[in-house]
Amino acid sequence: MTNIDELVETLARDAAVVRPAPHPFMMSVKWMGAAAIYLVLTLVVTGLRPDLMSKLHDPWFVAEIAALSAIFIATSLSAALLSFPDLHQKRWVAFAPAFLLALFLLIIFFSWNADNPPAPLPPDTYECTTCIVLVALLPAAWIFFSMRKYASTHYRLAGGIALLSALSIGALWLRLHELNNSIAHVIEWHYLPMIGFGILGLWLGRVILKW
Repeated sequence: MTNIDELVETLARDAAVVRPAPHPFMMSVKWMGAAAIYLVLTLVVTGLRPDLMSKLHDPWFVAEIAALSAIFIATSLSAALLSFPDLHQKRWVAFAPAFLLALFLLIIFFSWNADNPPAPLPPDTYECTTCIVLVALLPAAWIFFSMRKYASTHYRLAGGIALLSALSIGALWLRLHELNNSIAHVIEWHYLPMIGFGILGLWLGRVILKW
């Protein structure tokens, strides 16, 4: 009996303190706050587009920026929920980005339809895609590192959503920085490549988040 008591005391003394996991909402707020600071600092370094004040009178541009910001918020929250096996019993919140993406596509369609006659294409092509990816690298690395600490059972979807969240930061930066009024260019070199990278995120989720 004495040996058992000593064993229990030893185990209790040597047991590591386990910190409870933060609530997904708090996780997402932390991610969004850091990403917002990162976006502002990046814009301070690179500068805002010179016609930004006049573009803010364009309702379709404002709707595009608002929808892109909403996608970033929704994907950040979704990624946090997908980090946990039970999604914190908030499945409908975890899959909310699907609705916002549909709304975003509708806004882009109406914006493209309103671009008549079409604005001239800028000289840049794949450079825009490259810039979005480069700006998204740091947020993507941080969010994947944070999610790796938990036990996602939806690792493919979590990876795709996490990468989409990071890419939305890059896309926001470029729309606020690049002097470009061609929605056709934006569709081709800003948003369509994000679909491909989102698919890449499914693979990254399997590699990085699977446990």
